Amino acid sequence: MSFADKVVLVTGGSSGIGAAAAVLFAKEGAAVAVVGRNRAKLDSVAQRCRELGARTLLITADIANDQEASTIVQKTIDEFGKLDVLVNNAGMTHIASILADDIMKSYDTVIRTNLRATVHITSLAVPHLIKSKGNIVNISSTLARLINTTMLSYCISKAGLDHFSRVISQELGAFGVRVNVVSPGPVYTDILENAGLPDLYDEWGTETPLGKTAQPEEVADMILYLASDKAKSVTGANFLIDNGSLVKK
Repeated sequence: MSFADKVVLVTGGSSGIGAAAAVLFAKEGAAVAVVGRNRAKLDSVAQRCRELGARTLLITADIANDQEASTIVQKTIDEFGKLDVLVNNAGMTHIASILADDIMKSYDTVIRTNLRATVHITSLAVPHLIKSKGNIVNISSTLARLINTTMLSYCISKAGLDHFSRVISQELGAFGVRVNVVSPGPVYTDILENAGLPDLYDEWGTETPLGKTAQPEEVADMILYLASDKAKSVTGANFLIDNGSLVKK
């Protein structure tokens, strides 16, 4: 799956799935723009990409901040001259149920990062993706379909992301732009650590039919497939990589 002469923008690229995707795109010859808040982690990802010979742009930004988010796409265009693939991966979680006193604070924080920022960045990227007949891969979660009462805001944000993806896949198809979703189950990332939550990945993995938790590189493989010409007839689709979580439920 060669991405030579392609430009890929990955949000949430400083660690986990985003970092794995950026490195894999770099390995396949793409120029990569990597967005994240943690500069030290971004530098580490950039070093890995550059060691693979990839032109690499680091963008330190909080996508939940409209002013910072509004510069991300333009910086990519200024550096590389075009955009072929947008991977909306950045996300966060927060523990709060409908009974929590701070539910609206939790809701606003999670929705702003996981859903609103994706809509914002996508709207800025679309004109460039139409020019290149590029594509979008949005990273959702099995929790868009499963029920976790303590992660209410996260579940809603991912369900919204799924439907947003379906809606724009219909509109953008007329322009040759594909839109697809990858929905991981448990994956070893730092999203729980960033939220100040205990590491439950091994425990969650034992509850899947395959009895394991996925690695970020496995999800990156699926992202690359959907972004490649091998998936040129795939749009509006949602691909699970959950070790069978939804089957068991």
